Amino acid sequence: MQSDETAIAKLFEAPTGRPRLLVVDDQPINIQVMHQIFASQYQVFMATSGQQALDFCHKTPPDLVLLDVVMPGLDGFEVCQLLKADPSTRDIPVIFVTAHTDAVQETRGLDVGAVDFISKPVNPVVVRARVKTQLTLKFQSDLMRKLVFLDGLTGVFNRRYFDQQLAVEMARAARTKSALSLIMLDVDYFKRFNDHYGHQAGDDCLREIATTLKNSLRRPADLVARYGGEEFACILPDTALADAMGMATEMEQNVRRRNIAHHDSKAANVVTISLGVAGYAGYPPRDAAALLALADAQLYCAKDAGRARACGNPLTCRSLICARPGAF
Repeated sequence: MQSDETAIAKLFEAPTGRPRLLVVDDQPINIQVMHQIFASQYQVFMATSGQQALDFCHKTPPDLVLLDVVMPGLDGFEVCQLLKADPSTRDIPVIFVTAHTDAVQETRGLDVGAVDFISKPVNPVVVRARVKTQLTLKFQSDLMRKLVFLDGLTGVFNRRYFDQQLAVEMARAARTKSALSLIMLDVDYFKRFNDHYGHQAGDDCLREIATTLKNSLRRPADLVARYGGEEFACILPDTALADAMGMATEMEQNVRRRNIAHHDSKAANVVTISLGVAGYAGYPPRDAAALLALADAQLYCAKDAGRARACGNPLTCRSLICARPGAF
């Protein structure tokens, strides 16, 4: 059983995988220089225009952007300003790298949200040190945000973070015309569990379910949060409804396999969950409330159908998918 202290301690572990750097410069030779400096320690991506940089950051946000100031079309100042104005990209640190350095430009760069200003030609030792410093600060900042948004009992994200990220992911999906799915789930007959086994056992049960749900996620962008009481919610970016249904059914099976005794349940002799799945693809969503309402309606569908199962519906039509254990 994972304790609260263990859940918190895991947040302090170094992030897995190499940090992602985006180098933005309209001169390929400058990008090549940066690649040579950083390729051994980081994943290095490139963009040769401001619009390419924005598109990349919206689709697959990097950990840090090294940004030229003077570029055709959108210049570096405009790109930085747009990144900082968007909730989904505003926390990405931006370092300006430019041959034109003076007090006025540096002041303007800091005013639009950059964290540092490096002059060309770059000194490899200096630029490595400054990037490392900013990535360390970003990791610490991300950690503090996680602590604020962490549910104290289960160690997964809380309702506040879920609401914030749902708005961010819906905006991203609308912008990129990509799929987005949502899972709402409830622990079956949880009041009876508390009455029969006691509230301490109930807390332990919720912790174990939260860990199981989190371990069922497949991609870094997938998110599970405690929505309230014994209810949890998952945001699945770039995930079609059929794939979300498969994950929901897998979650149901994984929780069932934990074999947490529940002899006062009408669904099974172990703890089970009911899940409602909603999704949309390829068109602007109405709003977060519509997606939540549909997922919640499908959760009640699962309960009405006997619990311990997942029901789902796309936001675009009324067709109903109801998946019993083992259907996927």
